[in-house]
Order: sequence, then structure tokens, then C-alpha cells
Amino acid sequence: MKVFRDGNTFIAPAGSYFEGNVKINGDFVVPPLTHFWGVLDVAGNLELGPRSSVKSRVICRNAVIGPHTEINGPLRASGDVTICDSAKIKTIEAAGDVILRPGVEIGDVRSEGTIYVYGKVKSGKLFGRQVKVLRDPVQNPNPVSEDPRVPLREDRSSSL
Repeated sequence: MKVFRDGNTFIAPAGSYFEGNVKINGDFVVPPLTHFWGVLDVAGNLELGPRSSVKSRVICRNAVIGPHTEINGPLRASGDVTICDSAKIKTIEAAGDVILRPGVEIGDVRSEGTIYVYGKVKSGKLFGRQVKVLRDPVQNPNPVSEDPRVPLREDRSSSL
């Protein structure tokens, strides 16, 4: 497959697949439904689009892994990693922070920074400087009581 270049950023064609190993000397933007049958080695930042897959390992500086993406090998990053909703990854090793969004299925996570877990995830062991479990801010950030037994507040403003 041909990869397009814009300065130091490389862009894969939408819906393409790559047989064998891929090495990119720069940043790599991968659109949705792109598949790699070997190792994906990116010298810069990786943005792996939704519903993409990698059949082997991924090596990069920083990574944003799109929703419903599957990586069958380890993901190694020398910086930060963000794993979006419902992605599946074998393991993660990162030098920076790791963010895990709801629905992620992952093995062990090792981070020299903080691991942030939003919502419910399936994971192995989480090894990091800190592990913070947070509520997903997208899903009802300000819950309101819907109990019919609780009366609504009366308006006590005065009209002059």
C-alpha cells in the first residue's frame, strides 16, 4: 500500500491493509478500517483509527488508539497512551501516562506515569506510579435524582 506524506506526518489510505511489517520515520495517521498483518513501528506519534487492527506488536512514541480497534501484540510507547472505547489490546508498556476508556479489554498495563481508568474496563494487572479510577464524564456528568418521592425545590424568589 502507498502511504502519503505531509512534512513529517504520514497518512495511510482509508480502508487499506498492509501485509508484513511497517516502519514509519515520523508521525503516522491511520484512518478507520485499516489493517496491519505484521509489526507496526512508528518513530513518532501514532493515531490508529477506529475499527483498525494490528496482528503483531506496536512500537511508537505516543499513541491514540481508536474505538473498537484490536492489537494482538504488545503496545510499547516511550510517551503517553490513550485507548478509546471498546478497544482490545494484549498488553501496554508506556513511559508516560495511560488513559483507558470504557469497554476496553486489555492484559497487563505497565506505566512509569499514572494510569487513568474511566468507566468499566476488563484488564489484567495495572502497574503505574498511580492508578486513578474515575467516572466517565461523557455519561451523565451531573446525575439528577429521578425519585418521585423527592419533591422538587419550590421557587422562593420574591417578585417586587
